[in-house]
Amino acid sequence: MSEIGFDDFLKVDIRIGTVRRAAPYPEARKPAIKLWIDFGDALGERKSSAQITAHYTPEALVGRQVLAVVNFPARQIGKFMSEVLVLGVSDENGDVVLLGPERPVANGARMH
Repeated sequence: MSEIGFDDFLKVDIRIGTVRRAAPYPEARKPAIKLWIDFGDALGERKSSAQITAHYTPEALVGRQVLAVVNFPARQIGKFMSEVLVLGVSDENGDVVLLGPERPVANGARMH
């Protein structure tokens, strides 16, 4: 893996948001959940399609704070426009575990 400079890191805008709504997305090629995430007044609500069905249900995600990259271009996932990339890491089975803060923080707070 090649190294990047600090200025490159600063180009990636990672923010905290709270999941306000979540719904199954059975039309996706791989099992996914549609998320509507509140990033506060500056960014508002953004949508994401996330392949996180192994560990999460839509109902359990509502109210959860997550980290997401908010400055990638939007991407069409089937009939759903995904506007942010929700961040997670793979567990021992390759299933995604979401990243989030250890305590509540303001929606829209930037990671640094």
